[in-house]
Amino acid sequence: MAKKKDVDAKHYDVILAPHITEKSTLASENNAVVFRVANDATKPQIKEAVEAIYDKKVSAVNTILTKGKSKRWRGKPYKRSDFKKAVVTLAEGEMIDITSGI
Repeated sequence: MAKKKDVDAKHYDVILAPHITEKSTLASENNAVVFRVANDATKPQIKEAVEAIYDKKVSAVNTILTKGKSKRWRGKPYKRSDFKKAVVTLAEGEMIDITSGI
């Protein structure tokens, strides 16, 4: 039996929330899950956090830095926040159901 990793509070600081869109739902058919992560999180930190929190084997992590758009509301300009997404590809046979709680 594999040794279960300890879940630290730092893992919850890295993984902020699942990112649920049509595209991420289609990616789930290919053993991929999309998460919103901290802007300063690295790929090894993301991999370690997902393996610790969900107790699943991760095979790859791809990150995307999305720049915030400039918008206007009632004539006043504002800027949406920048955020980082991580596309986590799981090992064959692994699955994470992000619709249920942790």
